[in-house]
Amino acid sequence: MTTNDKNPAAGEPTGEAAALQESAPPLVELDDVSKYYGNVRALEGVSLEVRAGEISCVLGDNGAGKSTLIKIISGLHQHDAGAFRFNGEDTRLSSPRQSLDLGIATVYQDLSVVPLMPVWRNFFLGSEPVTGVWPLKRMDVKFMRETTRTEMLRMGIDLRDVDQPIGTLSGGERQCVAIARAVYFGAKVLVLDEPTAALGVKQSGVVLKYVAAARDAGLGVVLITHNPHHAYLVGDRFVLLKRGTMAGSHRRDEITLDELTRQMAGGSELEELSHELERTPAPQLGGPGTPRV
Repeated sequence: MTTNDKNPAAGEPTGEAAALQESAPPLVELDDVSKYYGNVRALEGVSLEVRAGEISCVLGDNGAGKSTLIKIISGLHQHDAGAFRFNGEDTRLSSPRQSLDLGIATVYQDLSVVPLMPVWRNFFLGSEPVTGVWPLKRMDVKFMRETTRTEMLRMGIDLRDVDQPIGTLSGGERQCVAIARAVYFGAKVLVLDEPTAALGVKQSGVVLKYVAAARDAGLGVVLITHNPHHAYLVGDRFVLLKRGTMAGSHRRDEITLDELTRQMAGGSELEELSHELERTPAPQLGGPGTPRV
């Protein structure tokens, strides 16, 4: 077995490759990061590691701090305390452009696509290649069409026609286009904001397949989700957020799906609630000593 061999069942590196991967600094590392908006605590003491060829899942309900975490990683907001490291070096991102220049691509839930434009236009949106010389410069439509088709096939996505409006694709297919685009433009870290939130079971499975393909291409993936079942299918690391703080941090071999689901669902809080909601026996009426009217 060579140093590049992987476990065929799990898609994980084994032997020397695994040791080298673990010894290398994380692509992105958040160490006790906090973010405050005035007196409001959005995040406090949150740590996260994102390594090449791994999927780090961030789980939490609405209001847990997932959106704030995305904004810090994508450069939209700066952290107020703690350390943000990229490839082992302390970094303070000042803009989304700086984040992109480092190789951090963020795919938001709304995808920011133009529904009436064809797939190939959306694939290159904002980064259109040109051909010819001034004043006859024009978009290289042939190159964009061929490249879009090739890159989608490389990810295992066989679109019927790259000229069709992207709005005619299913939600899962649009997510896959966004993932393939990030891989093509050289992303090292891919941040996915609830990619399966509005999808059915079949489409969610399609998206998770391509999330795993991005991992196998060597990217470090951050999967933001509230679904522990989806996270456990592909995740290597799990960070649970609750009201802006860490409720848990686990590697895959340290936790079962049942325990991850229990922690995600509230665990002890649910047990306490179940006791409160237990039915109490109704008082019996008409027994001995009951006064007659």
